[in-house]
Amino acid sequence: MASPSTATRVPRRHRAAPVPATRFDRRLAQILAHATDVFCEKGYEGASMRDLSRASGMSLAGLYYYFESKERLLFLIQKHTFTTIVQRLKSRLEGVNDPEQKIRIFILNHLEYFLAHPASMKVLSHEAEALKNGFASEVATIKREYYRICVGLLDELKRDRGLQFSTRIAVLSLFGMMNWIYTWHNPRVDADAGQLASEMGDIFLRGLMTGTKARKDGR
Repeated sequence: MASPSTATRVPRRHRAAPVPATRFDRRLAQILAHATDVFCEKGYEGASMRDLSRASGMSLAGLYYYFESKERLLFLIQKHTFTTIVQRLKSRLEGVNDPEQKIRIFILNHLEYFLAHPASMKVLSHEAEALKNGFASEVATIKREYYRICVGLLDELKRDRGLQFSTRIAVLSLFGMMNWIYTWHNPRVDADAGQLASEMGDIFLRGLMTGTKARKDGR
């Protein structure tokens, strides 16, 4: 078994591929990007539909026609973000058989997206409780799918490598490592997403291997 430090890195063919989009999709993505910047700067409660209208270049009447409230815009930002991450992850995992490699792809996919979209990460983190009723339920469903994918990848690693660890604790630890990056990452001095994902994968996987060995040795 290859150690984390010598494991194969994520090959180029598993880097993010461009997602085809219609003209409507591109326009919607632009509006959501502008809305994300406004929510990031002013907060969900502090932002108004007029602020969002000015930022997007759409008339206030037009904005209300397509998005009846700023809550719907926040919902679409969260849905678009998580759906994009999950779809790209599934595409990159196709044809990959090595469980360790799958986890490295999971880490790369997450870091790559959020380092390229720091405002989205801030909005998702700070406004997680702002959505209500059906909006919150639909986003929660996508989040649960993402969580279950990670659980499945770690359970697969456990079976393949004969490891012993709590899958839930490992998943929560991994998300903790990945999600704090957006707060502290400085692109002027820190590595890019690919290098960060490689080193984070080494640290995370080495921790799982070392912890299992310690338990087997009775320490």
